[in-house]
Amino acid sequence: MRRFTHHLLAASLALATGSGALAATASPSAAAPTPVSVVLVHGAFADGSDWSRVIPLLQARGVHVTAVQNPLTSLADDVAATRRAIAAAPGKVVLVGHSWGGTVITEAGASDKVAGLVYVSAFAPDVGQSSGELGQGYPTPPGLAALSADASGFLHISDEGMRTHFAFDVPPARAAVMAATQGPIAAKAFDERVDVAAWKTRPSWFIVSTRDHMIAPELQFAMARKIGAHVTPLPTSHVSQEVQPAKVAAVILDAVAHAR
Repeated sequence: MRRFTHHLLAASLALATGSGALAATASPSAAAPTPVSVVLVHGAFADGSDWSRVIPLLQARGVHVTAVQNPLTSLADDVAATRRAIAAAPGKVVLVGHSWGGTVITEAGASDKVAGLVYVSAFAPDVGQSSGELGQGYPTPPGLAALSADASGFLHISDEGMRTHFAFDVPPARAAVMAATQGPIAAKAFDERVDVAAWKTRPSWFIVSTRDHMIAPELQFAMARKIGAHVTPLPTSHVSQEVQPAKVAAVILDAVAHAR
């Protein structure tokens, strides 16, 4: 009986010790990966719904996603809106900018929380540069002829320009919705210069839209080379996130994986 009791106590001690070790191993603080969020920044003539085909693909992979709603009233205002989204996002942040949104993330990306930048058919200015001057020396994109300004100095793109230039490879019904939900941008914003270039201190990815009518593909390739980005060419219009959302999401997820 004494021997049986001794073995029972030993077994109980081993089980308790093993359970403690298992609990320590399963501790969330020891095993949980660093959370990485994605903040999406739309460009001119768009709003946050411009990312509607990419967002579900990122969420399906467990990524926390926020789409900024830029006021498009000035570079400073758009950077402020993006900084608020960065501050609210859990963990590190991969910052993604389309078109004019590239200029916004170039400045807003200097936040300590930002671990990577993804440019999608976007501007990537250097310190002291404006978006408007980046195209000097490159072919004039045909889509610019579809822009017009209102009495308050805000630019918008015509319905025809949306169909034939901005999103010519998007189904017409979708292009009509994009035209209706577009956000006009203050023309002066394209002359405002960035004070910091986050791509100098952050890893960058660049999706070049090789059939773009709004930002010359030659300019996109040149900017991608200058910032040392991982380059992915896609044969789409200016809105590759609408045309090939899975490939755009794959590039963003690659940036997320590097951030972890």
